[in-house]
Amino acid sequence: LLQGCAESKRLKRGGNNLNFPNSLFGMGNPLLDISAVVDKDFLEKYGLKPNDQILAEDKHKALFEEIVKKFKVEYHAGGATQNSIKIAQWMIQDPHKVCTFFGCIGEDKFGEILKQKADEAHVDAYYYEQTEEPTGTCAACITGDNRSLVANLAAANCYKKDKHLDLKENWKLVEKAKVYYIAGFFLTVSLESILKVAKHASENNKLFTLNLSAPFISQFFKDALMEVMPYVDVLFGNETEAATFSKEQGFQTEDIEEIAKKAEALPKVNKKRPRIVVFTQGKDGTIMTKGDKVETFPVLKIDQKDIVDTNGAGDAFVGGFLSELVQDKELEQCVKAGHYAANVIIRRAGCTFPEKPDFH
Repeated sequence: LLQGCAESKRLKRGGNNLNFPNSLFGMGNPLLDISAVVDKDFLEKYGLKPNDQILAEDKHKALFEEIVKKFKVEYHAGGATQNSIKIAQWMIQDPHKVCTFFGCIGEDKFGEILKQKADEAHVDAYYYEQTEEPTGTCAACITGDNRSLVANLAAANCYKKDKHLDLKENWKLVEKAKVYYIAGFFLTVSLESILKVAKHASENNKLFTLNLSAPFISQFFKDALMEVMPYVDVLFGNETEAATFSKEQGFQTEDIEEIAKKAEALPKVNKKRPRIVVFTQGKDGTIMTKGDKVETFPVLKIDQKDIVDTNGAGDAFVGGFLSELVQDKELEQCVKAGHYAANVIIRRAGCTFPEKPDFH
């Protein structure tokens, strides 16, 4: 009996790697990635930067057809949040369905592929399915170790709080979680859904995490971003996103450590937890705020020739980080797991992974 008591105490603390189902909750844009190695002319034709993330405009409509006709494409289940949630589940391995994912798809072939892929990854995915728009896609245009992403949100843009998140059985899954992750991309879709989840986390002293995701979010969705920021316990981003965020917020600095400190100091609702800011910098060290200091963590070395595709590296970092965070591990261990996951992903096409991780 005593042993049983000790066991249940340890479970309550989330120790011993034992995680309860639905402990990690993600909500975002489920997209099918259409990935291909393209040439410079293709990028120029559609006015794309080699390393960027944008939303498709009318001028990009033909791109989706041309990339399939002209280049050898691969289809992968994608969408930033969904990628991270899958990676976290892969890192955790057992039990299955520690991770929950919400998002909107169409009732079509691509939607079926996304459902199947989520199932194979042992993620507990609850999609809002509708018939007005087809399942969203994202063209990943790869040149060297750069990737230019063009997202055609379509169905992903149709997520509705009242039609899905508010439903009793769905909200129960939100309440079960102790860590929440939403990529900044979802700010363009359903701010009210994000705020409902963020406020729940804050009021219950749970962890709400957000990603800056892309420069255009800080530029054109600034108001929505700053409405959510007071609830953010962990803020992720890369060096380009951090620089744009700094510029848009009038931080008057390009120094990434200073930017991290200023982002950490932004107003916060739940005072029980200081905000943690984590910025990755590609092959340079990852920086993380801790109290009043900023620490740098070197990434794992990799030979240029072993890099197959950097698409999904940032998502993988977050997935690795969250897989340890949901198990109450030290922040340094979370960063280490993030670096490990990113290192695995960039050796493969798309955001895909081997059967089992080799991380300790």
